[in-house]
Amino acid sequence: MARASEAVAAGDAAPEPGDLDSAEQVTYRVRQRFRYTYDGLATDLEHRLIAVPPPRHGGQLRRSVDLRVSAPDARTTWARGPDGLQIATVSVDVVPPTLDFDITLVVERFAGLGWPELPASVLSSRRLLAPTPLTTPTTTMIDAARSLAGGDPVATARRVCGWVHQRIEYVSGSTDVGTTAAQALTGGRGVCQDQAHVMIAMCRAVGIPARYVSGHMLGEGASHAWVEVVVPAGILRAGGVGPLGAWADASPVPVSGPAAVTPGGAAAAAVAFDPCHDRVADLRYVTVAVGRDYHDVAPTSGRYVGAGRGVLTATQRVDVLEVRRRGGGASGTGW
Repeated sequence: MARASEAVAAGDAAPEPGDLDSAEQVTYRVRQRFRYTYDGLATDLEHRLIAVPPPRHGGQLRRSVDLRVSAPDARTTWARGPDGLQIATVSVDVVPPTLDFDITLVVERFAGLGWPELPASVLSSRRLLAPTPLTTPTTTMIDAARSLAGGDPVATARRVCGWVHQRIEYVSGSTDVGTTAAQALTGGRGVCQDQAHVMIAMCRAVGIPARYVSGHMLGEGASHAWVEVVVPAGILRAGGVGPLGAWADASPVPVSGPAAVTPGGAAAAAVAFDPCHDRVADLRYVTVAVGRDYHDVAPTSGRYVGAGRGVLTATQRVDVLEVRRRGGGASGTGW
């Protein structure tokens, strides 16, 4: 019989010390290992990995990718999915007792390249406006979102970000990958994945297209999750991220890094918020994939034939290789 295996619940990598507010460019190396151990015979494995970012995502550029599979007969094919997903499918006829997927990435973040640019059609996309099973809003979410909504969708999203941060306490291991936004809000506890799902549900409830982001932050730990909201590019051109005054009553957190950059001729842009830390996502974040919710971008999942059970152990490390600051200064570090 066929059995499925899926990634463990997403957690958070704690922010590392270091001031990147003055950085113009940050180069990261991301190393991940997904190790599966099988307690019985497993054959005909078809495994999906979403652990590699697209070549460009706004001000983030992918420089190199190295994917290695420990099974000598493994076959890997690549495909592009919705929202630019980079999907690796690995096939193995006879699975060894221990199977490792090792991914090493080098990416660069540039403050001057701005947010991801999108066509105008995304502003009315049902794909990013309709609820999913994980992001179906409750009456409480709808009422709160309406009370926070205003004419500027970016300022609205920022207020929603703060609301979610205040009402869902981060507690590692308190939920799993199947926990819905409604369940997380009712319990008042969750991880970054849950906070992102609640924010997405509330933004969509007031007509703001929103998508789930899977990626990394500085330091060691599990993957991180946050939110992108899609807004008309003209709002950004009017004054950084929305009218500057709109931030005064939203949060004391300053807008810095790519938030101050305006796109060129695009009709829409995706602005990133982190409800786990109640802030605009900046150069400390490395985006891997975006989708409607966690299920769209689960880093590792697959199917195989066999009565044995596969157990996943995931590890990762994010290192800063170089920081270039305003004025031409550069430094290297490895946290």
